[in-house]
Amino acid sequence: MTPRTRRHPVFARFYTKVAGPALDKAGITDHRRRLLSGLTGEVVEIGAGNGLNFAHYPPQVQRVVAVEPEPRLRALAERSARTASVRVDVIDGIAEQLPVPDGSFDAAVACLTLCSVADPHAALAELHRVLRPGGQLRFFEHVRADSPAMRRVQRVVDATVWPLLMGGCHTGRDTGAAITAAGFTLTSLEKFSFPETRVPAPSATHILGIAERPRPDSTS
Repeated sequence: MTPRTRRHPVFARFYTKVAGPALDKAGITDHRRRLLSGLTGEVVEIGAGNGLNFAHYPPQVQRVVAVEPEPRLRALAERSARTASVRVDVIDGIAEQLPVPDGSFDAAVACLTLCSVADPHAALAELHRVLRPGGQLRFFEHVRADSPAMRRVQRVVDATVWPLLMGGCHTGRDTGAAITAAGFTLTSLEKFSFPETRVPAPSATHILGIAERPRPDSTS
């Protein structure tokens, strides 16, 4: 096991057999397509999981470097990469220490990942580092709820069982604010509930959007 590897075997089995299919049934494929639409060039995807995004990358993408620290999920991602319509290189690594050079990608993708990294601020700093000036960060994440009552629920579950059961996931992170704090400029942002359920869930509030690493000559 390398220092980058993070083992969550129970969560990996649960995600591939239960959570992933349930999200597909709820309509997550449409969000994946919107997340990746229009991408071109070289792309890095953090927390690629078992490779569910790979089939939705547009043909204009030259290469995807998919970073996944969980061994079981990474093995499944390698299998998915073999049938992807674009080149996908799956590598071991963590979002907080990406094993790639500065300014080497045209775009970065974070899909249901920043909730579970150990240090989201370090992860976003790394994404900023590896993007070329003008490069895009595409993100689809569940985040802090709007209502005070649900925020209280999120604080309770995040401090108790949720991260243990869900591979380190935290439901109440303010990911939008963290993205701007990392030096990105938000150019598109949608907030919505997913999946639609009768009973509110602590992980239901999502954001989907685009942020850009500013060019050196850009002005605020």
